[in-house]
Amino acid sequence: MDKRCRRPSFNAMTSSQYSSDRRPGTRKAGLDLLDAFRPRMGRSYAANRNVDAGPGKQTSASHLSPYIRRRLVTESEAVAAALDAHGPAGAEKFIQEVIWRGYFKGWLEHRPSIWESYRSGLEHDLAEVQRNDDLRSRLEAAESGKTGLQCFDFWARELAETGYLHNHARMWFASIWIFTFGLPWRTGADFFLRHLIDGDPASNTLGWRWVAGLHTRGKAYQATASNIERFTEGRFQVRESDLAAEIVPLDHTEPDGLPPLRPLREVRPPQTRVQTALLITEEDCRVETFDLSGLDIHTCATLAGSELRSKRPISAAVSAFENEVLDDTVRRCGLVARRLRAAEPTALADWATTEGVGQIVTPYVPEGPLRDYLLTQAPALERQGISLCELRRTWDTAIWPHATAGFFKVKKRIPDVLRTLEMTQR
Repeated sequence: MDKRCRRPSFNAMTSSQYSSDRRPGTRKAGLDLLDAFRPRMGRSYAANRNVDAGPGKQTSASHLSPYIRRRLVTESEAVAAALDAHGPAGAEKFIQEVIWRGYFKGWLEHRPSIWESYRSGLEHDLAEVQRNDDLRSRLEAAESGKTGLQCFDFWARELAETGYLHNHARMWFASIWIFTFGLPWRTGADFFLRHLIDGDPASNTLGWRWVAGLHTRGKAYQATASNIERFTEGRFQVRESDLAAEIVPLDHTEPDGLPPLRPLREVRPPQTRVQTALLITEEDCRVETFDLSGLDIHTCATLAGSELRSKRPISAAVSAFENEVLDDTVRRCGLVARRLRAAEPTALADWATTEGVGQIVTPYVPEGPLRDYLLTQAPALERQGISLCELRRTWDTAIWPHATAGFFKVKKRIPDVLRTLEMTQR
């Protein structure tokens, strides 16, 4: 099948070369990126953020996402750097993009059944893939970058080999996956979550739902040849006939609409004078910014959970980066920690019981696979009289209550969030 689309020289960049060039999962690496990108957080970012210049040439993207996702660099630090360098007006677009992450997290916290339906729906989709030879063949071609649509195939290989994809390319890719190839959107979200080093359950799930027309109901995202050619600076020249000419939002697949809002989950505050186990996960690797001085910390552990992202194989780069950030956090904080893996069903409860602690204290774990795991551990912990206590950041408390509808409601609150930032660095 002839698809008129120039093929960039991505194949010159092998997986082994990427591995040697990959930025390490440390706070220092994140801060170095923050400092390097600071001059481009202003009007330059607003003007060029949609440009996908290709591997090794992405000067308009900060590449901070893997670090902010794990809070090796916090959102407040990124926003403070932008404000300091460019002021509120100049840094407006960069700040909005940082806050989008908090919006998606808060939105999913208010509607946790959306995550549940994604997981159960994915199981249904994958079962159908096994039954349907044609669907399985088309899914395999898309995931391996062998569809014949060279721009799409390029992005599939880039994602698999680097663990990264420009945000605009993610939108094009998802739209083509759903509307041009007719593949189930949840299998595409799964493909992303298994390979993206910055993969975040809320941003990934809701981003795919947004493209599909499920998040902002009735409004789907359409990839066009002219948009792709323009924002890849001519690297790809796609014919309009290569893409879906018309798209129909998938909101008809959820006829009951969105589930009702749920109040934000209450957190159980830690108690003083109780033997405490400190738990560190990739959801928040800046534990040193919390006031732990009043706690009787008896033991510490890291809990690796990237294997829970999917029942299908997880990229080795994703697991390696998670291990690096957890090890860096332990070293940076001067702790001695036991390594736990959530893939071991009873690891957390067994550890806490053996250590004889009365409570586990951890930074807040939002909706996603790690939250699912903690829920499975709750009964065993309760039987042993062990409380699970969480620490929620002021940043989240400032954004999440307003993340109940579209982003505009949160956008209006940005001045309040910035005032909160002035009062706290957490």
